[in-house]
Parts: sequence; structure tokens; C-alpha cells
Amino acid sequence: MSPQRLVMLVFFLQPVAFGSWLPRIPDIQARLGLGPAELALALLGMPIGILLTLPFAGRLVAHVGARAGIQFGFAAFLVAVSLPAFAQNIYWLFGGLLLTGIAMSSLELGLNVIADETERATGATIMSKCHGCWSLGMALGSLIGVGLAALGFAPQWSVLIVVALVIPGAVAVGRALPNWPPEAHPVHGGKSAGFFIPGPILIGICAFAFGCTLVEGASADWSAVYLRQVLGADAAAAGIGYTAFAVMVTAGRLLGDWMKIKWGPVTVARTCSIVALIGVVLIVASPAYAVSLIGFALAGFGVSVAFPLAVTAVAGLGDRPAAANVAILSLITLTGFLLGPPIIGFIAQHVGLRAGLAVLLPGLVASVILAGLLQRGRAASLPQPLEALPIGNGK
Repeated sequence: MSPQRLVMLVFFLQPVAFGSWLPRIPDIQARLGLGPAELALALLGMPIGILLTLPFAGRLVAHVGARAGIQFGFAAFLVAVSLPAFAQNIYWLFGGLLLTGIAMSSLELGLNVIADETERATGATIMSKCHGCWSLGMALGSLIGVGLAALGFAPQWSVLIVVALVIPGAVAVGRALPNWPPEAHPVHGGKSAGFFIPGPILIGICAFAFGCTLVEGASADWSAVYLRQVLGADAAAAGIGYTAFAVMVTAGRLLGDWMKIKWGPVTVARTCSIVALIGVVLIVASPAYAVSLIGFALAGFGVSVAFPLAVTAVAGLGDRPAAANVAILSLITLTGFLLGPPIIGFIAQHVGLRAGLAVLLPGLVASVILAGLLQRGRAASLPQPLEALPIGNGK
């Protein structure tokens, strides 16, 4: 298998187990007797775990390499992601999600860095397709979770079944991943991957992606709850909301590299952000289940390309190692993905879930405005074959 396909395959495998957990959140909520605010508190575990470790993950991945970061991170993640489904109280749920977030940080960073390295080493444009494969894995995991729920499996056993299915493939693909030499990294003027203050362009690109990842996190954690509690869907039908979202995210990302080449990153990013904005408006104002599904589908396609485009842009800024800039991007966007849902829960506790989901709209407006910053990292981020990159030691 080519390096590009191996990288896409590991992107596909990573979220399958996590995706199978998402449709079971309402079951865990009901079993533990949690209200929206209590569930929101428990969901804080994962963003806190990521916030605690991601600042160090950039240095770790830069030191050991993306391949090693993925191998160790994947093993820890598959163990940790099983824990929340076994929660017997809110503290156990919080702790399981905390450990999942800690394990996820180096894994997610390693995935994005190895995709960028592979683009540069091979000259192939694969970043958006990699994230399309990630979304496909998430959609598959979600569908498996819905199917196991329909068959009557308890949440903990359904997650364990999926983890057991993923482990053999994760081990095999992790060992086969390419281990690119340092020459595959962009030139960065000798600056380290340690702690630094992000510049305005980096922060602006991160803010663009943040508005879209807020929608991703909200759809992952609240779509099933929203469709069940607000629109009266049953357990299986409620899970279809996130499946529709994830399928359209996948479609957008699989088309993303082609759209980027044809229309450029700024036009694609701005147009898709507007589509996402329309989708969230439909969700918030939805009078019926079918309209909500259309809204989740539009929102999914709209946010699909934001993060892949942002990764390529910040990795190509050329001021620091790709791992350093991508770590900052991942820190900010994963915070949006994982911190947004608890905030929505707190708002829903007082004014309802529709109003809670409405907080996504300002972030999408900001994404529309900030999409122009993606052009700043474009020239530096164009892939080059490995032989075209500067080689040291006279080789």
C-alpha cells in the first residue's frame, strides 16, 4: 500500500471507536440520571484532558516523530475510549473522558503532521482526503453504535466490541506507516517546536477553524439528544442526525482537495462556511425531524473542509516546525470541538436546547469573515516531491 493510502487508512481507523460512543450518550445520560448541565460538566473531561497535554504534545511529536506519536497514542486512546461507557456516576464519566482527551492529543497531532509530511514528501495533495477518511470512520462508528443500540446491546459492550474490531488494524497500520526523514519537514529558520506566542495570522486561521469545529463538536454530542428530547425521535432515529452530519462531512472532505485546486482555498472556505451557517439556522428553527436532518446535512458539508484547509495553511507558514503550528491549531480547534458542547448544555439547562445551539451562529459568521487568511499560508504549503526539498549533509 502506498504511503498516501496508509496515512488515509490510519485516519479512517482512529475515530471508529469514538464514533460508536456518540449515539450512546443519551443512554448514558438516562442511566446516570443526568440533566443537561450535569452532562455538560461531565463532557468537560475530554477538553480538559486535551488542554492539559496538547501544549506538550507538539514538542513530543517534533522529538519522536509523527509515526511514533501515532503508534503510542493509538494504543492509549483505544484503552481510554472504552472507559466512559462503563461510568457508574458523573465522576467516573468525567474521569473516563479526561483520560480519553489525554490519549487523543498526541494521536490527533501525529495524524495531521504525518499527513502534511506525506504531502511534502510525495507531492500528492491528500490533507482533505485524509480528513474525509477520518469522517468516514466517524460515520461508520456512529452507524455501528446505532445498529448495536437497535439490537439491544448496552453502551459499554457496544463500545468494547468496536474497540476489539479496530485493534488489529490499528496495530498493523501503525507499524506500516511511513517514517519520513527530517528533509520532509518545511524550512522554519531554526526555530524550535517549544512554547511560543502565536502571531496574528496563526491566531486568525485558528479562529476561522474554531467557528466550524464548534459545529462539529455540538453535532457530535447534542444531535441525538436534540432529536430525541426536542423533536421526539426514538433512539435509532435520533442517532441518524449525527450520521447525516458525518456522511456530509465525509463527502465534503473527499471533494475538498479537488475543490481547493479548482477554486482556491479562500473561495471554498468562505462558501462552505455560508452553507454551514444556513444549516445551523435550519436546525435551530426546525419545526420537524426531517427539516433538522437537512440542517445537519448542510452543516456537515459546510464545516467539512475548514480544518484540513487550516492545517495545510498553518503548516505552510514556514515560521516554525509544522508540529508547533499544528499543535496550536489543534489546541484551539479541539477546544472548540470539545468545550462547545458543555457550554451548550449549560445554556440549554436554562433556556432550552434550541437556544443553546444558536450560540454556534456567531462563530460561523466569524469563519466567513476570516476565510481570507487562508491565502497567507497557501504558497508555502504547496506540496513538493521529496527530491525538491533541501537536503543536508551533501546528500
